Amino acid sequence: MAFKLVISEGANSHQVEVEAAESKKLVGLKIGDEFDASLVGLTGYKLKLTGGSDKNGFPMKKDVDGPRRMKSLLSNGIGFKPKRDGQRRRKTVRGNTVSDDIVQINTIIAEKGSKTIAELLNKEEQSED
Repeated sequence: MAFKLVISEGANSHQVEVEAAESKKLVGLKIGDEFDASLVGLTGYKLKLTGGSDKNGFPMKKDVDGPRRMKSLLSNGIGFKPKRDGQRRRKTVRGNTVSDDIVQINTIIAEKGSKTIAELLNKEEQSED
């Protein structure tokens, strides 16, 4: 299955499609893990996994182990924004491990390369045309 990889760089963000062959290398990673970004064409960069969402839109949560989906009682944070003080709600969230059900993966830059991301991504787009 292919992923959408969202790379946050301060105020800017870049979205990259990860092909099925390279996506197998991301399966099994957990939130907080770092991986080499050369598999998406960003040589010299390291990315840190910060979250994501599955095919039904449920967000990944760091404190839920495994790739499973479960209902959790939330008072704030990822997956629930309370409208008043003390409000809690049982919401469905996805575990912290990347699996085949994940569609979008959110990352931040942990280590920069020699070239900017925009330059590297524009070279890929020009070669496809």
